[in-house]
Amino acid sequence: MKFDYALLPAIIGVSITLVQPQFAVALSSSEVGKVAKAITVQIGNKDSSGTGVIIQRQGNIYTVLTAKHVIETQAKYEIVTPDGQRYPLNYNTVKKLPEVDLAIVQFTSNQSYTLAKIGNSDKSPEGTTAYVAGFPQTTAAISNTIYNFVPGQITANASKPLRDGYALVYNNNTLPGMSGGPVLNDKGELVGVHGRADEADIETSKINSTVAYVKSGFNLGIPINTFLRLSSQAGVNVGVSPPSIPVATAPKPDDFYIQGGDKYDKGDFKGAIADYTKAIRLNPNYLNAYNNRGLARYSLGDNEGALSDFNQVLKINPKDADAYNNRGLARSVLGDRKGALADYNQALKINPNYTLAYNNRGIVRNNLEDEKGALADFNQALKINPNYAEAYAGRAISRYKLGDKQGAIADYTQALQIDPNLAPPYAGRGIARFELGDNKGAITDFNQALRLNPNFAPAYTGRGITRYTLGDKEGAIADLQKAANLNLEQGKTDDYQQLLELIKKLQG
Repeated sequence: MKFDYALLPAIIGVSITLVQPQFAVALSSSEVGKVAKAITVQIGNKDSSGTGVIIQRQGNIYTVLTAKHVIETQAKYEIVTPDGQRYPLNYNTVKKLPEVDLAIVQFTSNQSYTLAKIGNSDKSPEGTTAYVAGFPQTTAAISNTIYNFVPGQITANASKPLRDGYALVYNNNTLPGMSGGPVLNDKGELVGVHGRADEADIETSKINSTVAYVKSGFNLGIPINTFLRLSSQAGVNVGVSPPSIPVATAPKPDDFYIQGGDKYDKGDFKGAIADYTKAIRLNPNYLNAYNNRGLARYSLGDNEGALSDFNQVLKINPKDADAYNNRGLARSVLGDRKGALADYNQALKINPNYTLAYNNRGIVRNNLEDEKGALADFNQALKINPNYAEAYAGRAISRYKLGDKQGAIADYTQALQIDPNLAPPYAGRGIARFELGDNKGAITDFNQALRLNPNFAPAYTGRGITRYTLGDKEGAIADLQKAANLNLEQGKTDDYQQLLELIKKLQG
């Protein structure tokens, strides 16, 4: 009689994760999506939430791998499984791995849940497919968390990790709350644990309350091989041996790329440019290094240099939606709004669900006096992502310019409910309130905008005009002079001259 080896885990009462066969076939996106949904759990308490992935079963005890910062604070956590069942997390069983942002948690259940298949993260180089799954945190706009599964690509797999073990970089559109979720390859294998999300950079537009976004694609995860090599130190054995550590060689382009991204996030744009340039020297076709060097150059005001880098990205890959979006912003800042519009159109042709491009095209349309077109763009962005605070702020400007000041106030208020730390919507709402005769409400909003950003010139301008209306001439002139000085520092000479003329009139 032929022995059925598939029964072995059941016979010994232990289910473990297994390495996929060497010749595992790539799955479709929908097939990987089914795998991801079956192995991904939500981890949360009354104050916050994160994600985890089921990796082991021993009897009725399931083991979940997550990011350490998801369960950093001792609290009453709950694990929600794919079937909606809720299980308490015994914090006494939590095992935090040393020197990396990883932790093991457990829950008890007699139900049967799918376990992740462990892959080899060393076999996920730059350019390969990656999927991330998780549960974004709730907000004022979204009261119930909704499971997210997002496709993307690995942009670096560094041999020298950043702090806390982060070595995988990918361009998936992740959100807060997805930390601890699985990073899967195109075979549905677990190759990493997600930990840090891409944060788009903000450019404050000349319009008083608009923010436009660029895409860096700098999301970070910890390779699964890192977990396997450290798991025994935490007393965890998932039955999978880590592959041998690759022999040390000269630095890879990926190593410079991840260092550049880390410096970029810390505001060291010159250092980031130097690292991206080194990555490009080693790999002249490193698309993501060109893209992110362009963003760093843009952040330093080198818009021509940024344009050159985005052009190079599109020379390598003419279907890169992020590069069109980013080039659109550089063109807009350089005054080529029609060129920017064409770039956003192209980005949306490639990716019809690109919320950043809808938001940015809406800004350009507002600047081109096409408020109705802008309104349509912001509506579309909010249809795709109802939690998009900046799109509410952009739509508020369209409504304001179309004469709907109450609608503008409602949109600014919604933006601030989602993200109360945005200064521009306070300033925009302050202007609308002032024009509706609510001077005290306007002053309150301008004050709040300046608490959040003491160098936000439009808020000083708005508060100065409101103070003059209230009879505070001295306070008004002080605010307008501060706004003028800030505009001069920022190179906005036209605004500077206009404010100086206004100050002279008030003084006269």
